[in-house]
Amino acid sequence: MALFRLPSSGPAALAPRGNGLLLRAPQMSDFLQWAHLRETSRDYLTPWEPIWPSDDLTRSGFRRRLRRYSEDIAADRSYPFLIFRELDGAMVGGITLANVRRGIVQAGTIGYWVGQPHTHRGYMTAALRVLLPTLFGELNLHRVEAACIPTNAPSIRVLEKCGFSREGLARRYLCINGVWQDHLLFGLLHEDFRR
Repeated sequence: MALFRLPSSGPAALAPRGNGLLLRAPQMSDFLQWAHLRETSRDYLTPWEPIWPSDDLTRSGFRRRLRRYSEDIAADRSYPFLIFRELDGAMVGGITLANVRRGIVQAGTIGYWVGQPHTHRGYMTAALRVLLPTLFGELNLHRVEAACIPTNAPSIRVLEKCGFSREGLARRYLCINGVWQDHLLFGLLHEDFRR
């Protein structure tokens, strides 16, 4: 059934753009900019992310990350995107579609981060609006899910601005910053998505 196959256009090469942004898969040449943005944003990001591996910001750690990304894309498990401003090529953050499920589900879960210098400027809302047509189009998803800590008001605003509906609360859902934390669950269906 064609409904349950990936299109033959090559999902590894997806690079949606719009709203002054380019989203594309990470490359080794991104290492210095990525490591600098993550390091300068460490204190800001720590409350919202899993504990970073000790070698996370090293070149070898980044290389290992890229290998895992390549395997995940090839297996249709996840699709990572870095977000760049088209005007100057500055990296502002990232979005990953993970936990892709096919068959009768056709769903995946998004997670995202913004570097501290780029917060509260609408970049993540704009980036998600650029990415959603690709998720529902080229990647043929029926449903996109997200989860966020109830106190993460900026993340909740991003999801609501992009049309996601709050669907419930998952108790002690993810281990964030070393602690199992409750998360609000959000979902967006293809038929509810408006460009």
